[in-house]
Amino acid sequence: MFLLNGKSTDNINLHDRGLHYGDGLFETIAVIDQRPLLLEKHLERLMSGCERLKIDFDDVAILESELDDLCKDQDRAVLKIIITSGAGGRGYQRTGAGTKPTRLLAITPWPEYPDTLLSQGINVHLCSTRLGHNPGLAGIKHLNRLEQVLARNEWEGTDITEGLMLDIDTNVIEGTMSNIFAIYPDKELRTPDLSFCGIEGIVRQYLLDHCKEFSYECEVCQMSLDDLYTASEIFFCNSIAGILPVRQLGEHKFSSQQATNEIKKILISQGIIAPP
Repeated sequence: MFLLNGKSTDNINLHDRGLHYGDGLFETIAVIDQRPLLLEKHLERLMSGCERLKIDFDDVAILESELDDLCKDQDRAVLKIIITSGAGGRGYQRTGAGTKPTRLLAITPWPEYPDTLLSQGINVHLCSTRLGHNPGLAGIKHLNRLEQVLARNEWEGTDITEGLMLDIDTNVIEGTMSNIFAIYPDKELRTPDLSFCGIEGIVRQYLLDHCKEFSYECEVCQMSLDDLYTASEIFFCNSIAGILPVRQLGEHKFSSQQATNEIKKILISQGIIAPP
């Protein structure tokens, strides 16, 4: 089901700048028992992105009203919110007095993740597609996702679940659809610095804010592939899949997922990620 500016439709203005230029932002949110998980944090990131892209939209109340309607009677689903700068004329400059941003909300079925992937770990492809640097766009969830599209299409089949993306300086950044953490002895977590590229995920931020509550210290830093290979465990996280422990990255195997699964259980018990 789709809501376009509050109306149920599957038609969009062909002059919309989101379509022509990727001039917009999006959020993808897990809905469990009619409740969008971490909704406040998703909306905060969305509004922050609108401010950074100078999209004149701040009506959180209308979004909350519309998503309440979409999430009603949904036991388990995926909610997507897209905000664009609206319809406009040809050219990069936003023109036209009174041009209003477009808001698109969609509710779609929950994806199926095999239990073995969530508990025993996933295989990860090392992507050759690199992420370029752009501090002005780093962190936000803008609509320009061509780097991720190219990276995700580097592999086929079901034996690989995620791809690891590096930047142009070969620093570890993130997965094609998720953030990455490494676990080291003495309960130390590390996650890449995203100052130049990458998305500051909602689950990633929750872990950074609350890691001490479950006895971990966490560092945001530059990370190399060697840093990952020396970790005792690594995992990916996002709002839909939750926590994905890694069994193998390229040719490197990780023998344990125990600490990752313990973190996952805590987040499930706190209602931060969806239960299996």
